[in-house]
Amino acid sequence: MKGFCDDIERRTLENGDFRRVLYTAEHFQLVLMTLRAGDQIGEEVHPDRDQFFRIEQGEGVVDIDGIENHVQAGFAVIVPAGCRHNVRNSGNSPLRLYTIYGPPEHLDHLVERTRAQAMATHEEWDGRTTE
Repeated sequence: MKGFCDDIERRTLENGDFRRVLYTAEHFQLVLMTLRAGDQIGEEVHPDRDQFFRIEQGEGVVDIDGIENHVQAGFAVIVPAGCRHNVRNSGNSPLRLYTIYGPPEHLDHLVERTRAQAMATHEEWDGRTTE
């Protein structure tokens, strides 16, 4: 196995898709996300996975159990398992971020260009890893 080694900032800034799964390991997943102005991930709770977010560009709000956390480029956020959370773009330009969580949630190398596509075709992880 070779793992994953790349310029994550560059990859995140180049990403224009709502969700792009970069790497899936047995115990966690690395995903790029871009939220257009006014867009959001959507409120969710993951009882079985902790989640890490790193904001690379833009500004937004990460809600964690009713608390608004204003974020911008350079911010890191950890959402513990069981917390209701959402990421919202509160700026006028794209909010670009990457997230790492475990266990994996989406199909390896999944690309969902828009939030509407993601909501219409939510796919569950099938146990396949990147390598």
